[in-house]
Amino acid sequence: MSDYYQTLGVPKNASQDDIKKAFRKLAREYHPDKNPGDKRAEERFKEISEANETLSDAEKRKQYDELSRLGAFGPGAGGFRPGAGGQGFDPSMFGQGGAQFDMGDLGDILGNLFGGGAAGGRGRRKAAARGDDLQVDVTVSFDDSLHGVTARVPVDQPDTCDTCHGSGAKPGTTPKVCPQCQGRGSIARNLGGFAMPQACPQCHGNGTIIEQPCPGCGGNGVQHKTKRYAVKIPAGVKDGSKIRIKGKGEAGLRGGPSGDLFVRVGVEPDELFERRGDDVVLEVPVTISEAALGTSVKIPTPGGGRVALKVPAGSQDGRTFRVRGKGAPKLKGGHGDLHVRLHVQVPDKLTKEQKQLFEKLGATLPDPRAAVLG
Repeated sequence: MSDYYQTLGVPKNASQDDIKKAFRKLAREYHPDKNPGDKRAEERFKEISEANETLSDAEKRKQYDELSRLGAFGPGAGGFRPGAGGQGFDPSMFGQGGAQFDMGDLGDILGNLFGGGAAGGRGRRKAAARGDDLQVDVTVSFDDSLHGVTARVPVDQPDTCDTCHGSGAKPGTTPKVCPQCQGRGSIARNLGGFAMPQACPQCHGNGTIIEQPCPGCGGNGVQHKTKRYAVKIPAGVKDGSKIRIKGKGEAGLRGGPSGDLFVRVGVEPDELFERRGDDVVLEVPVTISEAALGTSVKIPTPGGGRVALKVPAGSQDGRTFRVRGKGAPKLKGGHGDLHVRLHVQVPDKLTKEQKQLFEKLGATLPDPRAAVLG
């Protein structure tokens, strides 16, 4: 008997969510409807359905892990001895390699996990499953990220078929109870001493058979549709932020709840401002004389409008000033700060008169390298 964890490609400590994702991925790949006439795909689908049937149920998984620890699925696992009265096994003793081990309440474990008895009991129908989450990207301008905007977001997603309303059957018909499993969704597989339930090969674990598939969805009960959602982008949203919309993801299976939709927001860069968290950086050019003598300049702010910035005499290139409360809006209220960085511009071309003035000025200034380089 194969290892259920290996069948789904997950580690033994995988979370229930990891198991669900692994099963969904494999089920989509190997589903008979997607691989008509492919016997290998059909057998693979049976295997992953059988593994998921046990590992997706927390209690069954616990019991399966306990049986695995005791060696029930390893070499010599066929050592369960038929009991009296035609029962499938004697749970009091377990033989492996000729040795006998007292298994105590192993019968209870097997009864709960496999349904008890040689026939494996009545297989349990698959439970409703929550739909997968979806993610889409939307891009907004820098200005819209500061003020907030409502964006129309297109989402291509599977949804309940409009024609059959999810039943998978042609309108006017209904799915029939599977004659092989009698609607249980599973059949018993003899493992040389006890029975192990597996997904029914005729109905693939659904318990029903669709004789006349719906023309709208081909019998899947699901159609891909493009829906558009009005998504409110809050003021102050950062690049890469995600907005969650509950219940707008993939439709659930067998009546399960829908997943959620996550909208990842990208913010376009701005020509003037650079975002750093809730703060904003602005670079302001000044002339050599303005930096040396000091000045006052009007600067724009991210929220609109202008404020006066006093540049002290002797300000150096790269000096940064903080204008409090003039940055980006914070999602929980308030604003960040605006950081203004000076860029002292040195003219690359001078007139004859400007050159003479700079030469006169240079002759009066101390050597700036004397104290550093000697």
